[in-house]
Parts: sequence; structure tokens; C-alpha cells
Amino acid sequence: MSENLLDLRKLKKYYPIKGGVFRSHVGDVRAVDDVDLKIHKGECLGLVGESGCGKTTLGKTILRLHNATSGRIYFKQTEDEVERIEGLLESESPADRKEASRLLKDVDLTAMNGADLRKQRGKIQIVFQDPSNSLNPRMLIKNIIAEPLLIQKLATAKEVDFRVDELLKTVGLSGNHMRRYPHEFSGGQRQRIAIARALATKPEFILMDEPTSALDVSVQAQILNLLKQLQKDFSLTYLFVTHHLLVVKYITDRIAVMYLGRIVEVAKTADLFAHSLHPYTKALLSAIPIPDPTTKTEKIILTGDVPNPSNPPAGCRFHPRCSYAKDICKQVEPQLMDAGEGHTVACHRWKEI
Repeated sequence: MSENLLDLRKLKKYYPIKGGVFRSHVGDVRAVDDVDLKIHKGECLGLVGESGCGKTTLGKTILRLHNATSGRIYFKQTEDEVERIEGLLESESPADRKEASRLLKDVDLTAMNGADLRKQRGKIQIVFQDPSNSLNPRMLIKNIIAEPLLIQKLATAKEVDFRVDELLKTVGLSGNHMRRYPHEFSGGQRQRIAIARALATKPEFILMDEPTSALDVSVQAQILNLLKQLQKDFSLTYLFVTHHLLVVKYITDRIAVMYLGRIVEVAKTADLFAHSLHPYTKALLSAIPIPDPTTKTEKIILTGDVPNPSNPPAGCRFHPRCSYAKDICKQVEPQLMDAGEGHTVACHRWKEI
């Protein structure tokens, strides 16, 4: 059994909607709604779905860039320990629930604050989508990369130049680049600098938030190869958020498919592309262009629009756009079910499709 680096349980992130003269709370945008997801140590897990489905919000909630509305994010805990705490939380005994709350302060990222949270910051990092916006244009490259080192007290002022030089060489740049500004570099070079900054604190987990979408195709390939090599060299764990299915096919070990704030399917990458089970996943995969005019594939055209996340449909959230929907799909929300070999799917009719 794979060791879990992160274990998400019933994670929610709602954004309140204010209305009326007194700006009272009239509803919520359910960006992330009751997500259960395990990220194995050393793997690259892809997170895919349409724009606006909650992918980036989920990633930033894991990193505590957004505070979760509810739920738990277990970090570096064994399956047995997580189940023990979950059992205490579900107990009717006040003493058990109090004990669970005490334990969560040390293992649940959503429950951490102050010094405890700062201690974990170095272990979880992020590479943003557009390096032009994520790098401070007024700071030298040296200071951009050195900042996390100094904040986490991982290097003294005398050691900074050596560490920055080492990090720049790790991502394929030169130590001579450290005294330049971000605007003096190409998009691919800026993304390498962002990756070097993320590596500075020797993290165990990195959120890759569409790190290649702002780059040319040839540069994308270089960055993807760099990420794969870094993962191997430093035993990193990635959550790779993207809408580019061919990119996720190349770099990931497993894929989680997200729709309207919920995870609808999780499987090994090869298994998902060969035997997808959820109708939404099938529609996404059918849209991949095949560069062969002699190959004919049937495109699955989804009808209707993506529902409003502030008022999701009852039952399965995908049923208004699904050609396989039955009455049960409109009334009962499906939970993730085991389809064998680590493949899970949230669909009432997956065996029939």
C-alpha cells in the first residue's frame, strides 16, 4: 500500500454571497465541496477539469493560501492514525471528540496556526501559472530565491549566494543570472526561476498550478522534463493542476477528475485513458485532438451549461448534461465507489455505460 503524504477528508471551501441593504449572507459559492482525496508520497497526481470547477481553489486550500470552510487535511500521517482520529470525531463521546481536536492540532493543516503553520510552510510550496505575475519585478533574482531561505532560517546572509547559485544551476540556469531582474528573462527562464524558489526550502510537496500553460509548446516540453527530473532527484510529490490532458498524460502517475467542486473519478493515468468510467471523463478525453486525418473518433458533445456553483443541482451534479442520467441520478448524489485496482468513480451507472 502506498504511503499517503496528504489525506483530504470532507474538505470544503465556500465563498459567501452577500446581498440586500445590510449585506447579509444570502448564499455560498461552493468552489470545493466535500472532497476526499489521497496524494501518495513520491507521486505526481494530476487534477483536471473544466475552467471554474475548483481545481486551483482546492490546491490553494491545501496550501492554506485559502482557509478551508470545513474538513481536514492530514499531512504525513499513516492510514491507521487518520482512521483512528476520524473514528474519534464520529464518536458520541465528548471526551473522544475532545481528544480528536487535540490530536488534529498537530497533524491537520486546517487546524494549524501561528508557529505550527509556519513550520510546515517550508514543506509545502507552489509554482504559479504565470511567472510574469508571480515574480516581483522590483527584486533581483538573488533576492527572490533567497527570501524563503531567510524567512525559514535555512541559510545565513553569508550562505545565501552559494545556495542561490546552487538552486539556479539545479534548474538549468547560471549563477551569473542572480543579479538580474525578472523582465530580463524569457517566459521559460522565469518559470525555471519560480521552480528554483519553490525548491529553496527543500519541500516535500509542490502544487504545480498550470505551470506550462503560459509557455510555448517547445518550452513546455523542456519544463515538463525538468519537473520529472527534479521529482526523481529530490523525491518530490506533485499535485499537477491543468486542463491540458496530453500534458497530464505525460507527467502524472494518477489523475483525479473534478467537476463543479467534487471529485468524480480517480485512477492511474494509463488506466484512465484506456478505461475511463465517468461520462464526464469520457467527454473530456474525446475532445483530445488526434494528429492523424485517417483516424476518426466520436466526439462526445455535452449539452447545456455548467451549473451555477452557488446552486448546484440535486443528485449527481453532472446529470443535467449527461445522456445516461436516470431518476436516481437526479435524486441521489453518488459517492466515490471502488471499481478495482485503485480506480474510483462517482457515478450510479458506471457499470452499464
